Amino acid sequence: MEDSGLTPHILVDCLKFGVVVPKPFIQQDKIVLNIGISAASALMINNESISFKARFDGKSQDIYVPTNAVLTIYAGENGKGMFFETESKKTTPKKPNLTLLD
Repeated sequence: MEDSGLTPHILVDCLKFGVVVPKPFIQQDKIVLNIGISAASALMINNESISFKARFDGKSQDIYVPTNAVLTIYAGENGKGMFFETESKKTTPKKPNLTLLD
């Protein structure tokens, strides 16, 4: 993304286990994080998580986001990106309907 002059952002579900972000910046159980080079230092991305240091209100914060908490990754400039299916959107097996017969 940054090679194209765009700034990568992630939308994070803060209710997922293991998410470490500054609580005052959470809105409706979600937070948008800029993971661009200019905003995220020591950025590490692997199959399990995204971690980095970022400044919030002038204070350096350690950020940790399990990959299952990432809802979207998109370009801040145009909103284009990838949306990931959340567990709540996945279909769950329906319970069988039981009818009592006399």
